[in-house]
Amino acid sequence: MNTPPHPQNERIPKEEQLLLEQALAALRGTTGIVGRIIEIEPDLGTNARPDAVIELTVGDLLQRYVVEIKRIDRFAAIGQIKQQLEHFRQPGLLVAPRITTETADKCRELDVQFIDANGNAFLQAPGLFVLVKGQRPRVNEVVGATMVTPRAGTPTALRAMFVLLCRPELLNAPYREIKQAAGIALGAIGWVFFDLNARGYTTGGKEKGDRRILERQRLVEEWVTNYPIKLRPKLNPRRFHALDPTWWRQVDITQYDAQWGGEVAADKLAGHLRPNTVTIYLRLEDARKNLTRMVVDNKLRADPEGEIEVLEVFWDLPPTDNRPDIVPPLLVYADLLATMDPRNHETARMIYEERIRGLDTKA
Repeated sequence: MNTPPHPQNERIPKEEQLLLEQALAALRGTTGIVGRIIEIEPDLGTNARPDAVIELTVGDLLQRYVVEIKRIDRFAAIGQIKQQLEHFRQPGLLVAPRITTETADKCRELDVQFIDANGNAFLQAPGLFVLVKGQRPRVNEVVGATMVTPRAGTPTALRAMFVLLCRPELLNAPYREIKQAAGIALGAIGWVFFDLNARGYTTGGKEKGDRRILERQRLVEEWVTNYPIKLRPKLNPRRFHALDPTWWRQVDITQYDAQWGGEVAADKLAGHLRPNTVTIYLRLEDARKNLTRMVVDNKLRADPEGEIEVLEVFWDLPPTDNRPDIVPPLLVYADLLATMDPRNHETARMIYEERIRGLDTKA
């Protein structure tokens, strides 16, 4: 299928546009549904901007979708994609290089409509229902772009992106301040900015104080997608079980040089989430001593399947909103979306709207 010409936009990589065209061609091959690209990165009059708007023709039915183009590496990413699509308040569609059978089932469970470059699809609208799964790439067929950037998804880059998103003023700070905040090598910072600039996320940098973020929301989405896959597993995770499920309510976590993340942090910020799991970020300085104290004081026991997860702090930033007991809201948001719990996703949306979106205008 040859899709009609469409506007080019340098902020959307060409490989992503190619993937969208391939996915529409594959959809026609497996279902007969004709799709066309209406607009690339349209302005919908909101802070959220999708990658594209497409229109599908099924007999006399015309169905329009806003599109997010993503690589799906794990189930946790689907919840984050669902949140992004819901920002647009219009029918949303995930476009990916490949959606496995298991991922397709999870997308259907969460009502995330999708198409991929192999012809797999889940579409549901009045007068329309399509479910195709299990389609595999043909031999020697080019199947979409990998959308892998060499530096964007590394733990080092994710640390740097995190502090820049949490503290926009660091964007034009001396490199040594960014180094201190992110805990990365000084020489890595220039490469991170080079990558962000090359991919259209930042501009400036040649003159003092002129660097700014162009696509903050999109960068937040990328960070939240990559964090549970690339950085979180590197934070020396350890699990425990507590005999008293409410033990955390009476604890001043800062006495262990630690902060609440995940559901507990969300409960303290939003006030209506009853945590089933406990996430704690512990600073590296005297980490073993502080962890031992916390375990003994609160009668915790090691348990690989325990509801308590302890990870290492990977940033050095002042407390947000004078809450030294809670990790930055961006990390709370990421922790919640990394779960498959719909109640967590609803709370994540509230935290994003109340505590993260406001930063979009501060860089």
